[in-house]
Amino acid sequence: MTRSFDNPVVPGFFPDPSVCRVGDDYYLVCSSFEYFPGVPILHSRDLVHWRQIGNVLDRPSQLPMPAEALASRGIYAPTIRYHDGLFYMITTNVSEGGNFVVTAEDPAGPWSDPVWIDLPGIDPSLVWDEDGNCWCTVHGVQLARVDPLAGKVLEGPWPIWSGTGLQWPEAPHLYQIGDWWYLMIAEGGTERGHTVAMARARHPRGPYEPAPGNPILTHRGTDRPIQSTGHADLVSTPDGEWWMVLLATRPRGFTPNYHPLGRETFLTPVEWVDGWPRVGPVELTERAPNAWHPFDPPPVRDDFTGPALGFEWISPRVRPDESWSLTERPGWLTLHATGPTLDEPGHTFIGRRQQHQESHSEVLLDPGSARAGLSVRLDEAHHYDLEVAGGRAEVIARIGPLRHTVAATEVPDGPVTLTVTTRLPTQEDEATSGGKALGPDLVGFHVNGTLLTELDGRYLSTEVASGFTGRVIGMYVTEGTASFDWFDYRQR
Repeated sequence: MTRSFDNPVVPGFFPDPSVCRVGDDYYLVCSSFEYFPGVPILHSRDLVHWRQIGNVLDRPSQLPMPAEALASRGIYAPTIRYHDGLFYMITTNVSEGGNFVVTAEDPAGPWSDPVWIDLPGIDPSLVWDEDGNCWCTVHGVQLARVDPLAGKVLEGPWPIWSGTGLQWPEAPHLYQIGDWWYLMIAEGGTERGHTVAMARARHPRGPYEPAPGNPILTHRGTDRPIQSTGHADLVSTPDGEWWMVLLATRPRGFTPNYHPLGRETFLTPVEWVDGWPRVGPVELTERAPNAWHPFDPPPVRDDFTGPALGFEWISPRVRPDESWSLTERPGWLTLHATGPTLDEPGHTFIGRRQQHQESHSEVLLDPGSARAGLSVRLDEAHHYDLEVAGGRAEVIARIGPLRHTVAATEVPDGPVTLTVTTRLPTQEDEATSGGKALGPDLVGFHVNGTLLTELDGRYLSTEVASGFTGRVIGMYVTEGTASFDWFDYRQR
């Protein structure tokens, strides 16, 4: 495959990637935390151009989520594997139930209901040996022999490696390559100290010897534009090349820098030297303008004329059937309020991940007598809203305990176009900032094409809000019923 490609290969809030190959096809899953549907699954033929083909957990029976579940809880660190004609996805629901497995013959679904495994820990991963035994690793780093279809722990768990001494040894993946079993883990926490370490043994239970060059990958302490490299998975190509998918961030702004898009999926080549993987620095690359590949996803404009919502649409925790409709007003997405505020769980919100540092999101809203709008969301305590109600449009900032109306304008009756833009600060912005350090981006709010205001984007980042997620931009209603004719998202 070519070594010239866009990186990140899956931009935006797609963290904790796991990958498997079946023939010439690659499949990738990522963490989804409190969002429903859960665990996006993507397909590629070259590891570079990815298209989402579904969500593994697309039914409430697969994803029990308490209404009061905290933001950045829910689904942690899925692993996807293929064995004996069946796809397996194992993950942890930290809000309810713990570790479980779902299976499918077709990775696009449908996937089975969960088979729960009474195994402590998070970040589970599966591997089969030549005798058909299935081994499950979890953070810690521990190993158990399991029956994944029955949900039974047959032996263990046992601790098998303590890592190199850094905090949070997690995300363990076990691979049989030649005569060795290779154990790859993440260490150092998922922030700027993130690393990837490796050990090997002759048997899954060990004893394990660490790689002489550990960590095999880290960007900690560097000024590289990509940071927090870790939580990786390995895959080989049909012609014998090896590659690594991993999460990382693109922080920007003044110290400590901010990554509002969340943790993203990157790709980097792997070479084997003296029986150990060698990984170079992960490069930030961008395709030439207007370059296109036939496997690229189509432009993200939704006219809501299909029979179901697209795979990219997600909602916090649950999406009750009575909260939305594509048939009530054909050609429109109709939303019904289920909660009075975005500041608490239980509201009606349907959004998509922000995937570009400079982006343009636009909707046509018919508010009727409702209170509805377009929101840029990190969690219940950190979101910017462009809201329409009673003939008035307001820009509302919720930052921690503070909620403030920043700008407002009158709007005529009938449909109104709402636009949210994000852009990188310029030298002119710095010159007119009044001595204030600028954040990673500026978030602009427009009504019928007129800019109302721009807000500092740092407050919608995990460096401010904490947590593990990235921005989601979406439509909402907190009072009455509103309809959206279309939603258009694109890179600026």
